[in-house]
Amino acid sequence: MTALSAPSAESTGTGRWDRRRWGLLFVLSGNMVLDALEVSLVLVALPTIGSDLDLSLLHVQWMMSGFAIGFAALLVLGTRINARWGRRRSYLAAMLLFAVASLVGGLTGSAALLIATRVVKGACAALTAPTGLAIISTTFEEGPAQRRAVTVYSLFGAAGFTVGLLLSGALLQAGWRPTFLFPAPVALALLMFGLRLVPRDTGRVVPARLGARVLRNGPLLRAAAGAAVLNGTYHSLLVMITFDCRDRFGWAPWQTALALLPACLPLALTVPFAGRPVARFGTARPIALGAAAAFAGCAFHLWRPADASYASGTLPTLLLLGAGFVFAFAPLNIQATSTVPAADRSAAVPLYQAAVQLGAVALLPSTALLLSSSDTARPALLLVLAAAGAGLLVALSGLRGAGAAPRKSPQ
Repeated sequence: MTALSAPSAESTGTGRWDRRRWGLLFVLSGNMVLDALEVSLVLVALPTIGSDLDLSLLHVQWMMSGFAIGFAALLVLGTRINARWGRRRSYLAAMLLFAVASLVGGLTGSAALLIATRVVKGACAALTAPTGLAIISTTFEEGPAQRRAVTVYSLFGAAGFTVGLLLSGALLQAGWRPTFLFPAPVALALLMFGLRLVPRDTGRVVPARLGARVLRNGPLLRAAAGAAVLNGTYHSLLVMITFDCRDRFGWAPWQTALALLPACLPLALTVPFAGRPVARFGTARPIALGAAAAFAGCAFHLWRPADASYASGTLPTLLLLGAGFVFAFAPLNIQATSTVPAADRSAAVPLYQAAVQLGAVALLPSTALLLSSSDTARPALLLVLAAAGAGLLVALSGLRGAGAAPRKSPQ
């Protein structure tokens, strides 16, 4: 979830949604699904890509890290690009580039070019995701209509990871290339509808400025650090478990895809109700509970018996990771925006979102390096556990602050 800007004069209508507004919402939400399934599609395909292109885990993980690098790198420039070219033009151009990069990735035999397309697609997602939410804020009336639109938008984004897992199991039956080619026609279809439905800019976009006041905001920085750790540990463990499913259990990609569902399906099902615990308990307590669940998942995976089955050794880890996101995902997003003055949110939100991606950029390659240089997974798991422990300490420190107090349901 990102911060909502004040609605423009365009959003002062009666609150009734016509077909055009519903169409616009589903175009924007469909793009969120694409961004999310991009990660899970490639996650399950990593072992197949590595075998086909003769890449080690250290090298093939850049398919994941490259997307996160592109996303984080362009987030800080997104408002400047929108200010120069306009939201509509930037959004539609990013969708077109996303489709082209998908085609190139699916057709190339070069690992370097394949990774480059992942960086490009991450950069495109960094433009479309926050810009889509900004378009919602100026198209749908502030209040119930806008909250409903944001809920749909967020629900599609959360469901995208699960959709990607299910699709990957089917697409990988024909090899890894269809997992890269599949998003291209979907992106082009969304682009065609977007050309008709995405509204033209009604005002100048002011570039965000990252001032000292934002960098001194304790709740924002704690949320950024907590989200970075949560995302980094989550993706690192999922990559490890994906390769375990192939190497230890001898499973086909479709079996691996189904096996990973417990880590993401709970979040997709609970997003519509995410504001209720925050309204009752505030943000700090659910964040601490989520960090504790993620830490417990990492600890369990480290100390599980070496010959443990999926049901006794892997499933509990996935359920704890999924619980970490269920408890902490929405509160982290809410804390990152609700504690920042409205004038600073256009700078604070990209900072927070960049931190989320940088967590994966920092931890995934480090985990892969330790896995590649050791005979056991223990050093890599110790690193992930240490990161999760640091995230838990940050979350617990927030219990002493104002974030522990219950707050009104997010607008």
